[in-house]
Amino acid sequence: MFEAGWLNLGSFVLGLIAWILPVINLERRNKVGNRNWVGVSLASVSACAISLCMQMFYTNYLVKIEDWSALMDTSAAVAWVATMLLAVTIILNAITLIVYYKENSKDR
Repeated sequence: MFEAGWLNLGSFVLGLIAWILPVINLERRNKVGNRNWVGVSLASVSACAISLCMQMFYTNYLVKIEDWSALMDTSAAVAWVATMLLAVTIILNAITLIVYYKENSKDR
């Protein structure tokens, strides 16, 4: 049977991936032929979205089993962490977009 605890681990791992990918993108910007930065940014945003979705599934699981104390204990922290995940992912990918846009405008 499916163990719902894997949703939290998967969400955490995908959240880290969402932050690591833009950093790798920025590290690789000086390499010749790094034309796939848009795809890497899209993968980062997708990892963030899937991570947040997994948290919603876990919250839904807690509702289904009627674990109200777990919901009351964790809902504020989950909301705050989800907000930070989304905000940092957007900021990192926006920085990547700005850096690549400036580099491409110099070439013209």
